[in-house]
Amino acid sequence: MEWVYQCRNLDEVRTQIDSLDRAIVSMIAHRGLYVQQAAAFKHSDAEVEDGKRVDQVMRRVTRLAGELGADAALTAKIYRTMIAHFIESEREERLRLVGTEEARA
Repeated sequence: MEWVYQCRNLDEVRTQIDSLDRAIVSMIAHRGLYVQQAAAFKHSDAEVEDGKRVDQVMRRVTRLAGELGADAALTAKIYRTMIAHFIESEREERLRLVGTEEARA
């Protein structure tokens, strides 16, 4: 990390961690909104479960973990869990959209 605030006590450490947790959760929510949008552009479960895209993301975040000094194993584990959840979420959104389209017809 280029810059990390040097905390003077445990309360300051916890304040910094709480701030980071808020940012992390916000970014997960933000990512989820794009996953919902992606569902509208996919026409099959195969497109939702795109293994090539998953591999691409995993390679990118592993590289980023190395560049940013994050634990690569932890980063991979978090991303695999998040991707699995978002695939399921995207599948559900796609089904909702397909149901909506069929109802309009």
